[in-house]
Amino acid sequence: MGLAQYAIVPVEDEWGVLHDGNVNGTYATKESAFESAVAAASLALRQGHEVHVSAPGREKGETALGS
Repeated sequence: MGLAQYAIVPVEDEWGVLHDGNVNGTYATKESAFESAVAAASLALRQGHEVHVSAPGREKGETALGS
């Protein structure tokens, strides 16, 4: 099986999930984007893929949820 990679990325004032070169969905918080990515990663894992999920750390002045 292949490698499934999911990265939480900023999309203007929101967050998205980068997978296979496309940003999927927009989310109000970094946490909600992460939860979506983990759900997708869980399915990929069940299908036998190696899975990588990444999320950026908090920037100065940013809240814990990234908003």
